[in-house]
Amino acid sequence: MVEQYKTVYEGGTGEIVEKKSRFIANVRPVETEEEALAFIEEMKKKYWDARHNCSAYILGERQEQMRCSDDGEPSQTAGKPMMDVLDGAGLTNTAVVVTRYFGGTLLGTGGLVRAYSAAVQEGLKNSRIITKYWGTELLVGTDYNGIGKLQYLFGQRQIPILDAEYTDQVQFTVLVPVSRVQEIRKAVTEATSGQASMEEKRSLYYAEVDGKYVRF
Repeated sequence: MVEQYKTVYEGGTGEIVEKKSRFIANVRPVETEEEALAFIEEMKKKYWDARHNCSAYILGERQEQMRCSDDGEPSQTAGKPMMDVLDGAGLTNTAVVVTRYFGGTLLGTGGLVRAYSAAVQEGLKNSRIITKYWGTELLVGTDYNGIGKLQYLFGQRQIPILDAEYTDQVQFTVLVPVSRVQEIRKAVTEATSGQASMEEKRSLYYAEVDGKYVRF
């Protein structure tokens, strides 16, 4: 697992016009090659009357899979520039299809590269991009004397509290980046003079969306 990676949380659509040719970009989050190919087919059916539906997608936490298609445009003028935009933005698990309605004027290879790149950038502007972090849900138990100390510690170190359960003790569920688990364990032990209990519940990816933490 990688510590963090960027991806699209919600896809978007963007459009540019270049010498009367329309370039419509549709961006979507995908987890597998099957999802990416199904999305491409869906766009081809939606825009069945267009001359070109060029595509690119990147998959895997380390961007292990990169694929693109010029769909009839001159080689290297559509799919590759589109993929370069995704790669340049540091994105993975993301697919994009750019549909071109020909406007009657040839753009040349340089013009095509610029137009397809610009369309993807416009699509990404209208998408929601997030950073997913690999973290651990840590259950921290304390008596009531330790509540303030732990709340201060978590706030100071920007560790989100997902839940707090109050019984005869208090149990916080916090999200800790995997690389910081030992640091936080040590800090909790010191803050509570070794009185807090700690249990690593599970590891997972999470991201902050609209001020809330979403687990994946």
